[in-house]
Amino acid sequence: MEDRLRDFIHFLIVEKGLAKNTIESYERDLKSYLKYLKKIEDIGDLNDVQRVQIIHFLAYLKDGGKSSKTLARHIASIRAFHQFLLRERAVKQDPTVHIESPQSERSLPKVLSLKEVERLLETPQGNDHFSIRDKAMLELLYATGIRVSELIGLTLGDLHLSMGFIRCIGKGNKERIIPIGKSAAAALEEYLSEGRPKFVSKNHRDESLFLNLYGKKLSRQGFWKILKGLALKAGIQKELTPHTLRHSFATHLLENGADLRAVQEMLGHADISTTQIYTHITKSRLRDVYSKFHPRA
Repeated sequence: MEDRLRDFIHFLIVEKGLAKNTIESYERDLKSYLKYLKKIEDIGDLNDVQRVQIIHFLAYLKDGGKSSKTLARHIASIRAFHQFLLRERAVKQDPTVHIESPQSERSLPKVLSLKEVERLLETPQGNDHFSIRDKAMLELLYATGIRVSELIGLTLGDLHLSMGFIRCIGKGNKERIIPIGKSAAAALEEYLSEGRPKFVSKNHRDESLFLNLYGKKLSRQGFWKILKGLALKAGIQKELTPHTLRHSFATHLLENGADLRAVQEMLGHADISTTQIYTHITKSRLRDVYSKFHPRA
């Protein structure tokens, strides 16, 4: 069964071109699924898997405290795996037929207010190269709404400051062009001239835009530590994740009348339904304002 999993992961990498994080998620879900089949159901051949075993596995996950969102993700992984096996004629049937995904409760993403964003952006102060870099990263994240993985994946060749945009490679290796404003452009120009040269290592040449202390590409974990430290300094009490500025970018654009399709394109969402969750945030804020200020609310 492990050989079949390896074949499937190879298919996702080579033919589907999925992002590294997505592939790791598939692999993690399917490893736990195959382990369950082997140890709990005593199944060693994927041809022997029936619909009932998959339902038992989902019940096993639910009993373990997994959310409906996690169950839905596992079902999607298992379904994709069995459909692949059927196409490859490795099995005779697809046991995932008629298994429905649970309705996941979609929680609204946490966003910062405009004042909180301004406080955060103003926190990296000073002329040292760390402050200059951190300022440029935050300005760029809020200006473009790119993911943190996309931010740290940027190279020097992806910047087109004179034309006012960046080139970004997102999920599934899809390219998109995103405009940036004057504040982000100014912060990046200062970083390129005053900050980045001090990070460059004599022994290691790296074309990544944002570098760490050793002159290598900044990691996701490295950025997360920087963000937590800056949020603490800015006095932001809300739960902050690397995605918070992305959520704030989208919400603030829609609140100020931006077109939903334009926001979808800038965020790199394949499906507009993913972008529509931000309209729910703006509606919930309107309800809060109405309840607070209308005399007969």
